Amino acid sequence: MFETITIAQDTRGVARLVLNRPEKHNTLSATMIAELTEAAARLGGDASVRAVVLAAEGASFCAGGDLSWMRAQIDGGPAMRREGALALARMLNALDTLPKPLIGRVQGQAFGGGIGMMSVCDLCIGVGGARFGLTETKLGLIPATISPYVVARIGAAAARRHFMAARLFDSTEAHRIGLLHAVVSPDELDAAVEAEVTPILACAPGAVADAKALVARLGPQVDEALISDTADLLIRRWESPEAAEGIAAFFDKRPPAWASRA
Repeated sequence: MFETITIAQDTRGVARLVLNRPEKHNTLSATMIAELTEAAARLGGDASVRAVVLAAEGASFCAGGDLSWMRAQIDGGPAMRREGALALARMLNALDTLPKPLIGRVQGQAFGGGIGMMSVCDLCIGVGGARFGLTETKLGLIPATISPYVVARIGAAAARRHFMAARLFDSTEAHRIGLLHAVVSPDELDAAVEAEVTPILACAPGAVADAKALVARLGPQVDEALISDTADLLIRRWESPEAAEGIAAFFDKRPPAWASRA
């Protein structure tokens, strides 16, 4: 039984994996990270599953990492920080390498790690009017563990612009840079997702899995060394005075020191 996600499967073999912390804007806590990793293994190993729709409850798709969880990593020891960073990196990789088509149903805003969650989907359909942002640098952090997937999705030019400035952008921009594959109204969202699922179900499941693996093989390789390196980069930022100040400022509802000097 899961606490932070739900899984349901229809008679066609379409599974719906739902982020279910709406009161926390579906931020990624330690529990959710562990449960998503388990869900990826379960769905990936189930021959009856033909496709997976990644969805969310509430107003937000995923507002990034849970800042209480991040503060715990900062306050914890080196072993705790490494365990937390690797858990996040391996969860993203588990979803990215899921041997089933993974379709993002983006019904609301996404920030930071939420952009990473979108980027590990094979495609995402989102609603107009949603807001997005790679906001880590405002907290003294960097989008470390999500970076291989985000850069592969939106390209280096867009990543440079959004990683460094942490600017918010809308659905139109998300579509332009390839983060969203289509933008629809809220009442069209389910039909648009279904339009992507239906043709997949006409294809041979094994061939679909092999086709997805082929694309992954031809693209940037996210291996254990890169997973470890991005985790180390995140740990380094967690250990920095800037991260301590940025997260403290968020909880204190004040500008961080660098913003007040700007």
